[in-house]
Amino acid sequence: MEFLQHLAHSLRSARTLELPSDNSSAFYMLMSMVIGNQHRSVLDLLNNSHFDVNYTCDRAHRSLMHIAANCGSYECLSMLVKKGGDVNCKDMSGCTPLHLAARNGQRKCLIKLLEHKADVNIRNNEGLTAIHWLAVNGRTELLHDLFQYVSDVDVEDAQGQTALHVACQNGHKSTVQCLLDHGADINRKNHYGWTPLHFACSHGQHDTAAILLSRGALFCANKNNKTPLDLGVECGYSETCEVLLQFMPKLFDELIQLVRSDLVKEPMLVKVLGYLSSQGESLADRILRRLSEEASAIGYSLLSVSSNVETQVSSLLLCVKVLCKLHKKVYHSTTTTMSSTATAASALDTTTILPPKAAKVFQPLESLWQLLNEWLFIIKVEFENGYPVEIRKHSPYDTRMTVSAPPDLVFEANGENNCQVSIQSDSPKASRSQSGDLLSCDCCDKTGLTTHFYPEEEDNTKKILAKTNTGSSANSSSTPKSSPVNEGLLKKVKRLSLEQTAQDVIGAIVPRICGVIQAFYMCCASQSHHQMTSPKFIEFVCRHNKVLRSLVARNPKVIFDHFHFLLECPELMSQFLHIIKAQPFEARLEWFYENLYPDDKDNELIHTPPNERDVIFIKRDNIFESSCHELLKTTPDKLKKGIPLRFAGEEGMGQGVVREWFDVLSREILNPDYALFTQSADGSTFQPNSNSAVNPDHLNYFRFAGKCLGLAVYHQHLLNVYFTRSFYKHILGIPVSYKDVSSIDPEYAKNLQWILDHDISQLGLDLTFSVETDVYGVMQEVELKPGGSSIPVTEENKQDYVQLVTELRMTQAIQPQIDNFLYGFHEYIPQSLVQMFDEYELELMLSGLPEIDLKDWEENTLYTGYTQDSPVIVWFWEIIREFQQHERVLMLQFVTGSSRVPYGGFSKLCGGGGPQKFTISHVTYSPQILPTASTCINLLKLPSYTSKKETKDRLLIALQCGSQGYAMA
Repeated sequence: MEFLQHLAHSLRSARTLELPSDNSSAFYMLMSMVIGNQHRSVLDLLNNSHFDVNYTCDRAHRSLMHIAANCGSYECLSMLVKKGGDVNCKDMSGCTPLHLAARNGQRKCLIKLLEHKADVNIRNNEGLTAIHWLAVNGRTELLHDLFQYVSDVDVEDAQGQTALHVACQNGHKSTVQCLLDHGADINRKNHYGWTPLHFACSHGQHDTAAILLSRGALFCANKNNKTPLDLGVECGYSETCEVLLQFMPKLFDELIQLVRSDLVKEPMLVKVLGYLSSQGESLADRILRRLSEEASAIGYSLLSVSSNVETQVSSLLLCVKVLCKLHKKVYHSTTTTMSSTATAASALDTTTILPPKAAKVFQPLESLWQLLNEWLFIIKVEFENGYPVEIRKHSPYDTRMTVSAPPDLVFEANGENNCQVSIQSDSPKASRSQSGDLLSCDCCDKTGLTTHFYPEEEDNTKKILAKTNTGSSANSSSTPKSSPVNEGLLKKVKRLSLEQTAQDVIGAIVPRICGVIQAFYMCCASQSHHQMTSPKFIEFVCRHNKVLRSLVARNPKVIFDHFHFLLECPELMSQFLHIIKAQPFEARLEWFYENLYPDDKDNELIHTPPNERDVIFIKRDNIFESSCHELLKTTPDKLKKGIPLRFAGEEGMGQGVVREWFDVLSREILNPDYALFTQSADGSTFQPNSNSAVNPDHLNYFRFAGKCLGLAVYHQHLLNVYFTRSFYKHILGIPVSYKDVSSIDPEYAKNLQWILDHDISQLGLDLTFSVETDVYGVMQEVELKPGGSSIPVTEENKQDYVQLVTELRMTQAIQPQIDNFLYGFHEYIPQSLVQMFDEYELELMLSGLPEIDLKDWEENTLYTGYTQDSPVIVWFWEIIREFQQHERVLMLQFVTGSSRVPYGGFSKLCGGGGPQKFTISHVTYSPQILPTASTCINLLKLPSYTSKKETKDRLLIALQCGSQGYAMA
């Protein structure tokens, strides 16, 4: 009978009436019921079992009391308390049921727990109490229930943080007000010196910051000496900084001076000050004016003898960058409106039309620019006076100004406009004086360069000046006054020379002067409305041309650090290009990409996936045509941000797909079916096809090819394509030479070389400055210069003839193809940037370092005058094995003129007359002789050196300077 009653009850309840004997299984059965607040069912099961309600289970080690409080199952919680549930039991994290009820806002559960003596002061493993949990989640309505049980509203967690700290951090306004009303300490500091105001400002909670400030919160620094304003600006919380300024206007100067902090990033500072500038015209003018004054003060400090170079240069450039960006933001719309009403004639004028207020923004900096001019003038005078090589220690009674030229600068005066500055390589570097007042010049390098100033360069400077609108800057402070140089500056220079024994004063001032020059350029550019270099700045550079070039020759690193303006002015770039090209390839490559990418490229911390409608779909079975169609219709700005590419019918996307696309596409571009490129005589390089017009759309295809190569360089993807040296020269803007003809007609190149090497006066060649060319099967005479058919080629003008016929064959014959290729290439890679490389380096940028099979190389090498066992040959191959990959590439380029081998390996190497293996020829040894090479026949002329060390040293020297044709060390 009892069994039947039990069975009927179970069937009516649709569940079992007994818990499993296993506690864990019983817990999980009850847990699901507690979550659903099925208190009657839980009670029935507990009444029929011996289950311990304080049993803990699962990974968190929680009891049924924790579950009920966490889910707000009030009836279950009340029943469990009656069954002996522990209101203060802890889970693995140290949380009690009261903590969970407070965290999730379960008010009824919280009250029930408090009524049954739940301890409000218990801390979890992080030191958080129930009041902390209410503050974290803004449970203001529950705070009133808790306060009658809380004796200390400022109870601290493990970090020393009170409920007010966490409420301010999370921006719960009503909770903050409630805590303050119940006596929370508004200026309480945690273990790190952070007050509630620090927490509010560091998390951008401007409303809670306003509440704190309105109720008397103190503005102070934490233990790291950071104020709430510092934290707000570092994170870019504009409205929070506005609130601080509203309550404490005196913080304005402190805000401006944050440009001196190395912890504040430029984007954050621009964001905050830009927001403030948008709040009113008067505030915008005030911000710009103070930034200008601050930049001037930093600049003066930079040109003094007591400041840290790197810190001051960084601060100056940050301040000026922020100033210029805000200036553009504030006045751009005004200048745009004014310029839109300008006539066509005035639009050609390079002067900038700015509102009166805009023109006054940079006025505080004028005195700094004048000081810069004075420094450059003094250095020029010292150079021209030809002071002794080293700065000697002078008697205190010596009243002469004794700053001398740098130890490695020697002036040779050969007339007013003809002087040269020779840079010697044994110049000692400047070192910091013991007093600490004088500056080191650790960045000065021993370059071994020589800078020459000749009359034609003076003429070039005058031409550049003539192109600028000098009238617009006639009253500019960039023009040195004819009055005597600032006496205070002279005294400072004198003090430098007296105190800085054996120091290079000019070397110490170079990075400072260059930092100010960069700032001057940015200010000039900001005031120039047109997309061209400011005439005022061009005039400045031309005026100080000699000094700047000599300083740069002494320390070329300053070009990469401060002379970014060269990239925007071809006239100025030409003055310094030879120095730039003399710098290591790695340094130039870093500068290339630094200036190629926009300023905010590295600040995009979150990369969102591309929109499906922006995805470029490419057909695998027609990759060339479909790629051409898609790329020509997509703007370069979009592709610079990324290449969202997918092959039609496939799911894959990402860098792997893009690399595969580039690899396949690069081979298709060279496909002879498109007639765009032809294979050169060496069998491994390609150049534009002069007969590509057989393809009606060939010029669009060349533009597409240029876009592909430019896009690959921009995103640093390597291509499996190799072009002739002459084509790389066309990309770089380097004139071709007659030696480049060998890539398309080796025999004709030999003929050109022959007439250059021999006297042709009595040979009766009857050559004129005209040639016959085959134009689609019809022979036509083409004059190399006007009237060329009647101008004979003589011994005196044969070099002109060779150059002109070279340009005809290598350039004019494919000029439309080159122009369209460059049009596409320059959409991604500006000419101003790529021109700093040579043709070998450009190939490395496009195609990377090729793999070289050393065993194949050695097995396919011939010897003339040596055997495989000759000591110098054994040393040679040992050295090659020791070389790094890029050094092996340099060796290959040095001997063969190419950085890779043709398909099939070294056995397929070709010379000017056909197949020609790598050959090493004996040369009689003499001291200091270097290896040389004949690239047309893949010949290395290797002297019989006396040791492996000497062999390696001479090879390395030859690899570094071989392209200049040096023959002696």
